[in-house]
Amino acid sequence: MNKQKDFFDRFSEFLKEIESVKNYFPPIHRTGYPFIVLFIFGTILLSTISDFLGWLGILLTIWCVYFFRDPDRITPKRQNILVSPADGKILSISNEVVPENLSDVKNEEMKKISIFMNVFNVHVNRIPISGKIAWLKYVPGAFFNASLDKSSKENERMISKIEVKKDVFIYVVQIAGLIARRIKCDLEENQNVEVGERFGIIRFGSRVDLYIPNNSKVNVLENQITIAGETIIAELDGNIKK
Repeated sequence: MNKQKDFFDRFSEFLKEIESVKNYFPPIHRTGYPFIVLFIFGTILLSTISDFLGWLGILLTIWCVYFFRDPDRITPKRQNILVSPADGKILSISNEVVPENLSDVKNEEMKKISIFMNVFNVHVNRIPISGKIAWLKYVPGAFFNASLDKSSKENERMISKIEVKKDVFIYVVQIAGLIARRIKCDLEENQNVEVGERFGIIRFGSRVDLYIPNNSKVNVLENQITIAGETIIAELDGNIKK
């Protein structure tokens, strides 16, 4: 009994330390709080078994808090740019025929930029370019490792079509991964959006594919690390008129 009380006292001190330094850390995304509470309760249960498991629970709780961090970002103020919708690594840059469930035009070819988010990246997604949400599509699917190319076509995903200008569209595809089982998209059809705005989150390792017009100038390289809302991914053709 004294052993458990000693652990709870130390755990309480740990929580007080978190409270005292929270102003020095990024805010937490609201979807993370239920998980953080769950991890804390799990830690308490583990501590009743052994101190080792209790401290392991504390480490996992710290990781959970870290995972759901939602830092502010400074988005470049320039015309016709696309910023990264996700933190992560550029897996591939290619010209591809757009999958049928994305485009309304048969055999339309676009540039595809794939960004992989591991479990240590910020998972809050941001709008890559200002425009209007033309439509949203949820596609059920499998949960392959998001770093595999087949995940683009076979995994569960949420597709957002953004009308940038008249007859100019881009597609943002949130893709669930091997561990991720939940895609959250806060957008609505016909909603006006601004570049850099938060629009959703994918939990525990995932991928975002960005389809952009073929005449866009890509400003990133494969294996480059991107920062959501800040890294300029590409530039649209400046001759495109509204």
